[in-house]
Amino acid sequence: MGIQTVDESHEVSSLAKYFKVWILLFVLSAFSYMVDLFQLQGYLRWTLVLMFMMLKAAFILSVFMHLGLERFALKTLVLLPPGAILVLILFMAVEGQYTTQSREFNFSQLWQQEILDFKDHHSPSE
Repeated sequence: MGIQTVDESHEVSSLAKYFKVWILLFVLSAFSYMVDLFQLQGYLRWTLVLMFMMLKAAFILSVFMHLGLERFALKTLVLLPPGAILVLILFMAVEGQYTTQSREFNFSQLWQQEILDFKDHHSPSE
């Protein structure tokens, strides 16, 4: 068995690809920090933060974990569970928003005042 050597041009292009992705990840991280620096709020903030997070994760999975070179079955095996978790998180967020809105509606000051008025009118007379 002889020692296998790696083609020099392939190694240089591979390193160049890694450096480009590192720079791209640095730029995406800088954009993510700028979201906080500019104090963006609400859905815009969370949309940008999640978008930058997903882009960075996709580049890391594709390049550094070599998932871009794998077969469809392995990609599905790796990517499907986190995708399912994201869908469940979305369902929980929608349900949480509904719960918050229904509590605000049902426990508002007006509703509490109506209960007090009802008790005053229907309380037993002494």
